[in-house]
Amino acid sequence: MTNNLERRFVQHNAGYKKNGYTFNRRPVKLKWHVHCTNPSEAIKIEKQIKGWSHKKKEALINENWQDLIDFSKNYTEFGRPDNRDLSSTSSD
Repeated sequence: MTNNLERRFVQHNAGYKKNGYTFNRRPVKLKWHVHCTNPSEAIKIEKQIKGWSHKKKEALINENWQDLIDFSKNYTEFGRPDNRDLSSTSSD
C-alpha cells in the first residue's frame, strides 16, 4: 500500500529494504494495482490478496474472472481448482 505508486515501485527496484520480500526478486514488475481512497480498505485488500494462491493471483492479473471464481471456491466442497477438468475450457 502506498500513496505514491511510482515512488514505491522505484523503492522496490532500488532495494530499499535489504530484508524485504522483493529485495532478492528484483527487478520487480507491477502486474496489477487498484486505487483506493480509504487506507483501511487498501490494507484489507492487500492482506486478502497476499493470502491467495499463485494461480488465483494470476487469474486476477489476467482478468480471468471465471478462474478467479473457480479458485475461490471451497476446496473441501469443490476439490482443488488445479485438479479440475480443463478439457472443457475454450481457447478463444
